[in-house]
Amino acid sequence: MEKYLINPNQKISKINKDIYGHFSEHLGRCIYEGLYVGEDSPIPNVNGMRKDVVEALKEMGIPVLRWPGGCFADEYHWKDGIGAKEDRKKMINTHWGGVIEDNSFGTHEFFELCSQLGCDAYVNGNVGSGTVQEMSEWVEYMTFDGVSPLAEQRRANGSEEPFTVKYFGVGNENWGCGGHMLPEFYADQYRNYETFIRDYDGNKRIYRIACGANAFDFNWTDVMMKKACSRMNGLSLHYYTVPHDWGKKGKALEFTEEEYYITVEKAYKIEELVRRHGDIMNRYDPEKRVGMIVDEWGTWYDVEEGTNPGFLYQQNTMRDAVVAGLTLNVFNKYSDRVKMANIAQTVNVLQAVALTDGEDMLLTPTYYIFKMYKDHQENMLLGSYITTPDISEKETLPKLIESASIKEDGTIVATIVNTSLDESSEIKCQIADFKVKGIDAEILTGPMDAHNSFENKNAVKTKIFDGYKVTADGFETTVPPCSIVKFVIK
Repeated sequence: MEKYLINPNQKISKINKDIYGHFSEHLGRCIYEGLYVGEDSPIPNVNGMRKDVVEALKEMGIPVLRWPGGCFADEYHWKDGIGAKEDRKKMINTHWGGVIEDNSFGTHEFFELCSQLGCDAYVNGNVGSGTVQEMSEWVEYMTFDGVSPLAEQRRANGSEEPFTVKYFGVGNENWGCGGHMLPEFYADQYRNYETFIRDYDGNKRIYRIACGANAFDFNWTDVMMKKACSRMNGLSLHYYTVPHDWGKKGKALEFTEEEYYITVEKAYKIEELVRRHGDIMNRYDPEKRVGMIVDEWGTWYDVEEGTNPGFLYQQNTMRDAVVAGLTLNVFNKYSDRVKMANIAQTVNVLQAVALTDGEDMLLTPTYYIFKMYKDHQENMLLGSYITTPDISEKETLPKLIESASIKEDGTIVATIVNTSLDESSEIKCQIADFKVKGIDAEILTGPMDAHNSFENKNAVKTKIFDGYKVTADGFETTVPPCSIVKFVIK
C-alpha cells in the first residue's frame, strides 16, 4: 500500500487560476468554425461566437485565453482586423495551410469572445514582421481611455470603453518561426519593444511576457534573465509531447502500449524542464518576481487522415487525459514560479478540449480533466508526498503523480494520476491535524485509446468515484489503472 501524506499546515504558494489557461491561434479550424462562425451562420451563435463551445468552456472554468498566435502572431498586423468586415484586408496564412485569412475575427471579436467566456485576455504582439510603432499603437488602441486618434478609432469601430489587456506577449518563438533570432539579439529587441508598451489609465498594468525557451534550450533562459530580467513580468516556455520525432510523430488513435508509455514519459519531462529553467531564473530572480509562462504545451501527433496537414487536427484519448492530469499536477507543484500556462489549442487543433463538425460538437477527455481540476484554481498549494514506484526502464516516470491544495474554507482538493495501464494502486492517505467529515470524489478512466466521437460523444467522461473508505485522519482508496481521480475532502 502506497502512503499519501498531505500537510494542511504547509501552505506553499497560490495556484494561479491562469495555470489552467488556453490558447487559440488562427490555425486550421480553431478560430473559424471552432470558436467563431459569424453572425449570419445557421450554427447557434451570439455575435458570431458559437454558443455550444462558449457554454462548454465557461462550464470548464476557462480563466484566460491567448491570441492570435503562435507563429501566426508574428505575421499578424492588427490594423487588418478592425473596421467593417467587408473592408478588411485578406492575407495568406503562410504558416498554417496556405489558406486565405479574411481577418473577420480581429481585436474586437477577440474581446467579445473573452467577454462571453468571462476570461482574461492574453494578447501576443508581432515582433517578427512588425514594428515597435505597430505594437505600441495596438496597445494604445486597445487600452487608452483618453483622447487620441487611435482611441477615437476604437470608439468609431464600436467599443466606447477600452479593452482590458491583462497579459501581453512581446513576440512568439522568436528563436524559430518568429524570426530565427539569437537570444542576445532578441533580448535587445525585447527591451526596445517593451519600452513602448504603455500602461494607460484605462487599463490595469499590463503583465509583459518575453519570449522564452524552446524545451531544453537552457541558454536562452540564461541570456534572457541576464539581459532583460528587470524589464519583464513573465518569461515563456514551450514544450510539446511528441511520441517519436517531428517527421513522423505517431497516431492519435492507433498506438501500442509501448507508444503510450513513451508519450507519457516524455510528457513527464515537463517536471524537469520547469525545475531546471526555474533554477536558472532563481539565480537572477530569487524573489520569484518573474513568472514562468508555459504558454504552449500538449501532445502533438500526426494529423487525422484526410485532413489538411496544416490544420493540425487530431483526436484525443485517455492517453491525452493522463498527459493533461500529470502536467497540471506538476504546474500546481511549481506554482511558486509557474504563473500561467496555455494548452495548445482550445478547439479542433492539437490537444483540444472540444472538437466540432458543422453544427455538432463533442468534448474530449482532456476537457474533463480541466473541468475536474478547476477546483484547484486560486487555492493554496499544500505540502504533499506520495510513495510510488517508477514504471519506466529509465526510471523517469512515476506510477502515481499527485498534487493537493486547500480552499479558503479549509476544503482540501487532491488529484492523483495513475499512469500504469495494468496495475491499480492501493493508497493510504493521512492528513496532518485534520479530521475528515466527508469526501466527494470523481474519476476519469478507461482503456488507453478510449475517446469520444461524433457517433459516441460520451464514451469517456467523469463519473462519481466511491472506491474509497474514510478514516479518522484521511482515507484509503484503490486507484484503477489509466485513471485520474479527484478527492474533495471536508
